[in-house]
Amino acid sequence: MPKRLTLPDSASVATPGPDGRLFAPSAARNADAIADLVAAHAPDTGRALELAAGTGEHAVTLARRLPNLIWQPTDIDPDRRRSIDAHAALAALPNLHAAAELDATAPGWGATHQGQDLIVLVNLLHLISTPEARTLIAEAASALAPGGRLILYGPFLRDGETTSPGDAEFHASLTAQDPDIGYKDDWDVIDWIHQTFLELAQVVEMPANNLGIVARKP
Repeated sequence: MPKRLTLPDSASVATPGPDGRLFAPSAARNADAIADLVAAHAPDTGRALELAAGTGEHAVTLARRLPNLIWQPTDIDPDRRRSIDAHAALAALPNLHAAAELDATAPGWGATHQGQDLIVLVNLLHLISTPEARTLIAEAASALAPGGRLILYGPFLRDGETTSPGDAEFHASLTAQDPDIGYKDDWDVIDWIHQTFLELAQVVEMPANNLGIVARKP
């Protein structure tokens, strides 16, 4: 998973709140749009795994929006897992499980989390290296049940180019800190999806120049 980076407030910076909860400005801004994206492609029932669930704000929003899915948030960071559990405790949703420890970039996790009907990843691919991103997608493909969906959300290069001055600045700031990370190209990600024998279901334009990339396991 990524090392600690210096990120602008518009990225995934989180500030502490009461009861161990963390709050990310970006989570508040994009929660409804992400919930709409996920709801449009999620199965009616089943098991949902959220990778790198961060503060837990999205987990609560998605579990509330999709009450017939059993929602399992995960994160590698213990502070983030504590925040997820604190948000979940306050929400008291019966379909939202306690946070589990998982490094989504590590080989092998797909074999121990099989049978997922939905896997969601929000705002991580640009913070990890290309080999880590490819491993994550391959492991997600392994973990999905037949007919399961993988939903990737975040900023991407479009045919090798950023889409706004703000995106160009953010991408440059990431690669300056670590040349192995930064925005991934949309066509590369689609290729990685196909290489894991997933089918591309849809690419969705999202607010603030983000994309939702939806794949399906046959």
